[in-house]
Amino acid sequence: MKPFKRLISYAKPYSRFWPGYLVLSILSVIFGVLNYSLISPLLSVLFDPSSIQHQLVLPPFELSVDYFNVVFKYYLTKYLVVFGPLSALMFVCLIIIISSFLSNATKYISQRILVDMRTYIMRRVRSDLFKKISGLNVGYFNNRNKGDIISCISSDVTEVQNGVANSFHVLFQQPILIIGYLIALFYMSPKLTVVTLFTLPISAFAIGSVTRKLKAGASRTQTLMGKIVTHFEEAISGIRIIKAFNARPFVRENFEVTNRQHMKSGKSMFNRQELASPLAEFLGITVAAAVLFYGGWLQINGKLGLDMPDFVVYIAFYWRVLEPAKAMSKAYASIQRGLASGNRLFTILDAENPIKEKENSLPVSEFKKDIKFEHVDFSYASEPILKDINIEIDKGMMVAIVGPSGAGKSTIADLIPRFYDVSGGRITLDGVDIRNYKMDDLISLMGIVTQEAILFNDTVYNNITFGKRNVSRKAVVEAAKIANAHEFIMQMDNGYDTNIGERGSNLSGGQRQRLAIARAVLKNPPVLILDEATSALDTESERLVQDALEKLMENRTSLVIAHRLSTIRRADVILVIKDGEVIEKGKHDQLIMQKGLYSHLCELQDFK
Repeated sequence: MKPFKRLISYAKPYSRFWPGYLVLSILSVIFGVLNYSLISPLLSVLFDPSSIQHQLVLPPFELSVDYFNVVFKYYLTKYLVVFGPLSALMFVCLIIIISSFLSNATKYISQRILVDMRTYIMRRVRSDLFKKISGLNVGYFNNRNKGDIISCISSDVTEVQNGVANSFHVLFQQPILIIGYLIALFYMSPKLTVVTLFTLPISAFAIGSVTRKLKAGASRTQTLMGKIVTHFEEAISGIRIIKAFNARPFVRENFEVTNRQHMKSGKSMFNRQELASPLAEFLGITVAAAVLFYGGWLQINGKLGLDMPDFVVYIAFYWRVLEPAKAMSKAYASIQRGLASGNRLFTILDAENPIKEKENSLPVSEFKKDIKFEHVDFSYASEPILKDINIEIDKGMMVAIVGPSGAGKSTIADLIPRFYDVSGGRITLDGVDIRNYKMDDLISLMGIVTQEAILFNDTVYNNITFGKRNVSRKAVVEAAKIANAHEFIMQMDNGYDTNIGERGSNLSGGQRQRLAIARAVLKNPPVLILDEATSALDTESERLVQDALEKLMENRTSLVIAHRLSTIRRADVILVIKDGEVIEKGKHDQLIMQKGLYSHLCELQDFK
């Protein structure tokens, strides 16, 4: 029940919900008990008015059940004697209507409080989940299935809401109902009620044995749902490749395997869940039959102590005990599914972020001198990626990094803004280890343009101003002009207010890249990191993007990871990386003369 307690903790401060809810729930039970207790005088008035004990004197007030019982009998007697049986019947019916209205009105208001609490809890859970996901380090997402994460934040959150949050009224109100009706049962016949209490645990044990298995089944079903979401995500994002390789039968077959597994797991889980309600009803009727038999035996032997109307009321109260018990058993089955999803959510919420900011971290607002890699090592999942890297990037320099795929070029770029932390050695900015700086301040000094332009399903304007507030239209236009993007933006239907689609799907590759460059221009960072920003472009787009990049790099410190070596020949220093080590270092002409790996790469690209 730890996940359940943790979910409830999201309702803090409890004083916002619980006092009002408890008071209204208790009032609802009191009026509900009153409603059913009036069945006895109603039957007496209808079938045997002479059996009603006359109460001729109104007693002094006291807070007890007996007092209100006597007051009711006083007025019932008054209507019966003075106005006749029909008026007495009207009096009883009027009291039933009033008590029913008050019972349901207080119940409704208490339910509104629970609705507020339920929606409040789920809002906070979603907020914490989004905050956690947006704050996790990059490496976390390399280890997790994307579809599984999406499934957690969509179907699992919904399952928690449907299975747990929506059951709060059952878990908190139904026990109050049971207690209220049990008090009434004890008041009417302690001997008969004791037998009832001995039989109820048998029902609870039988139902519990069914629902305990639901949690494991729900966990497997949700895991398979994550795989199904992954299949859909891959089918959507890879539709061109699927069609190009005529792989539709292949991906459909893979999907059907997972889909059948999910169906089988879900079928088993839902069958168990549906068993809980009829099992509870059968056991309830069985127990009720036992109570009726025992009550009949007591009546035959003159030991029951109840007349016929009171015995009918007793059975009515007993059925009212069974109804919330049945509702609780059904809710418990649903909660088991919700808790399985809750565990998956808390797996994300409890994920540890290895990239931590020190308590007394230093603020930094400008880049003054240099960035240095000092004997830097980096390992990923115990596999060494970088080994003893020493790099010095002075302010205003353009440093380029080249090398074969998998050599560790992008890893070097990711270490500077602390997307990852070094495994050994250190990286300094102006002589201070970057791990000692405030993380937001550190990243604010850097602009990053990657091979894949990361854009959002929003307007051109909002994509360029991403992360910044209160930016003037003039500044955005100026940034777009520097990035060679203004011309094609103005040709769009709504100019800067045009929506570019998911990931910029309405734009060409070159246009997406120029928007990403405009975003970096607007940020105006002193340090610029370009990670193969032109490698995926055609010749014409590359020329426009390269021109934009050269404007962007003016008077900035730049670290450029290049695939096309023609774009870095003017770099102040070129570092050649192979197998995680710097094997060559120098300017373009110097490296060409060394006839090493750099020279060989230039020959492969027919460039010198």
